[in-house]
Amino acid sequence: MGIEMEYNTADLNLEVEYLHLSTAGSRRRKSSGDAAEIDEVGGGEHGKGPSFRRDMEHAAAETYLITRLTFTLLQYLGLGYRWISKLLALGMYAILLMPGFVQVGYYYFFSSQVRRSVVYGPQPRNRLDLYLPKDCNGSNPVVAFVTGGAWIIGYKAWGSLLGKRLAERGVIVACIDYRNFPQGTIGDMVRDASQGISFVCNNIAVYGGDPKQIYLMGQSAGAHISACALMDQAVKEANGERISWSVSQIKAYFGLSGGYNLPELVDHFNERGLNRRIFLSIMEGELGLHCFSPEIVAKESSAKAVSLLPPIILFHGTEDYSIPSSASENFAKVLENAGVQVRLVLYEGKTHTDLFLQDPLRGGRDELVEDVVATINKSVGTNFEGPTPRRLVPEWQLQLARLISPF
Repeated sequence: MGIEMEYNTADLNLEVEYLHLSTAGSRRRKSSGDAAEIDEVGGGEHGKGPSFRRDMEHAAAETYLITRLTFTLLQYLGLGYRWISKLLALGMYAILLMPGFVQVGYYYFFSSQVRRSVVYGPQPRNRLDLYLPKDCNGSNPVVAFVTGGAWIIGYKAWGSLLGKRLAERGVIVACIDYRNFPQGTIGDMVRDASQGISFVCNNIAVYGGDPKQIYLMGQSAGAHISACALMDQAVKEANGERISWSVSQIKAYFGLSGGYNLPELVDHFNERGLNRRIFLSIMEGELGLHCFSPEIVAKESSAKAVSLLPPIILFHGTEDYSIPSSASENFAKVLENAGVQVRLVLYEGKTHTDLFLQDPLRGGRDELVEDVVATINKSVGTNFEGPTPRRLVPEWQLQLARLISPF
């Protein structure tokens, strides 16, 4: 089921080779058999500053990859009025928030605390970024984060603001990239995310993280993908299948603005501009809507599988029009009825992007980060405050961006 995609393997190989060449540093393998890592910071394990040339080559490679995939995507979407208006709104939104994006981008490309494009698997975009606190002593908690992007424009660097904020509070953040449509469909995305989680669980100690304090988090489409990976892992464990990471290694799951019952959302997405035909292609057809709905899977799974799930905290804004807050409310009810420890946090008046972008760009202590850190601190038994974040974008620009946002 779903759309049959002709894949230009020559172009794909060129894409992977270009990305590999432009990000080449010293490729290392631990003697214990850990996955290879591309050393993006240019200073090896001692964290020396990156060279300007290497960073420019990396930026060029990333721009090439995103641009190529964008043009491929437009071939599927066409150039109808709705998509043109959405793209224009997205452009204006990005321009208004550009002062903040530039500052976060500088941190992303030039900070010695960021390890970019660590390889976690063999597939295209099997990369993750690591945001490291200044003091990594082996006891730092870890958040494995899967970013959103409507299953189409997701990219690991979208999590850089969250990574920066949490790293300032002593938390290591691993932003996991994955193949987007049309580079892959939902099954590929879930497999990629699961493999990235596996890498974090089995290798984070090398970077100073505590393998006993790993938290899984996803935002928007990333919340859906990561929840699918978590449910799939629980089912595999309950059935005694071979696994490379265990649900028991995850201390808690944070779902931010996610959608967990796809059959109930497909018409909503169609009205919001994500064409039903395209969405069904992403989800591998009507059957995929069912199979890749964490809420439905939780209902239909065995008691043993559900009992393996970690505590689940669902965050959602009440004025989220991209994915209504009822999606998290309904998922929370299903989990609670199944005996899962679940907590629902609704932010009054917050939109789909307020919690993830506008609020942290505003500076000061924002609600989402404080709630995530409070949960981690309670589990770890620490209370690392960190510096108070400064404002990155003037208030009037944030308010105007909120009105223009296509999300």
